[in-house]
Amino acid sequence: MSERMTVALDETAKALVIIDQTLLPNEERILSLTTAEDIWQAIHTLQVRGAPAIGVAAAIGLYVVSWRFEETEDIFWEKLRQTKDYLATARPTAVNLFWALNRMIQAAEREKNKGSEKIKLALQQEANTIWQEDIEVCHKLGEYGLTLIKDGDGILTHCNAGSLATVKYGTALAPIHLGRERGMNFKVYVDETRPLLQGARLSAYELQADGVDTTLICDNMASVVMKNGWIQAIFVGCDRVAANGDIANKIGTNTVAILAQYYHIPFYVCAPTSTIDWQCADGEAIVIEQRSPEEVSKMWYQKPMAPNGVNIFNPAFDVTKHELITAIITEYGIAYPPFSETLRQIVLKEGKQK
Repeated sequence: MSERMTVALDETAKALVIIDQTLLPNEERILSLTTAEDIWQAIHTLQVRGAPAIGVAAAIGLYVVSWRFEETEDIFWEKLRQTKDYLATARPTAVNLFWALNRMIQAAEREKNKGSEKIKLALQQEANTIWQEDIEVCHKLGEYGLTLIKDGDGILTHCNAGSLATVKYGTALAPIHLGRERGMNFKVYVDETRPLLQGARLSAYELQADGVDTTLICDNMASVVMKNGWIQAIFVGCDRVAANGDIANKIGTNTVAILAQYYHIPFYVCAPTSTIDWQCADGEAIVIEQRSPEEVSKMWYQKPMAPNGVNIFNPAFDVTKHELITAIITEYGIAYPPFSETLRQIVLKEGKQK
């Protein structure tokens, strides 16, 4: 697969570097961002997207913005916290955004009263650590995911949880990319993922570029390919995992999970433990982002494809109940039901549960 990173730090320019995903697959443009406003906009408008990539981008973004604070340490801290709170408003559902920003503040606080230069160095080191961890976590997700499939399997995925949603490899697509590195071949069916078409524009783009046998389907064709026996496993990512194993992921994921249960196809969720929200008891507590009606009626068309004034409901995510999930794949192992117990056991075993 390509060695280009979706999210990176340009230390020389003190800039967050991203691929503008709103232009794919027709144009590959690299953006270099240095202001809080530009970084907020990039996250909010999905120029950078995918829960892990959003977290990494926010971490690097907080660091590069802080570099431009030249005031006394007291004023530095005030601006740092203001910037952290501002970036946290860019998108409400992906827990990685808040997780990464909180880690950055905690790293800075360990250097409190040592001067702003020490704090900036701590922020730089923590951003680099979060970046490197994302690569390692996704590689581990791929390793565990590969144990659940075999060469030649048909796989269905929804939205984009690949290398474009992380620094490298991806979450749900990590087993496929890692398998390709090892000479394995899969037949992957990609839901287009209305209304923003992350499957059509992004997953199909990166899978085809990696030499994967890829077939794009409309969302409402998923039942047909399952019924035809072409799908042996389903892999999806997620933006938040509740403590009981409910997940929030791109709108349409719940539909795929219901179909998978009907056709007796395993439904796997690839979730770094950074996406687990232990304070969220179940999916009912997850805030679902509501996006612009124009994404449904106008965004991809020369002329509006809906009558003026019609009501449009456009949630960015839906919640899939834990009963519909076969397993949750983490970087520490594979959790099977009951997730309220097994997820904690896996994390506790690694000594990561706080």
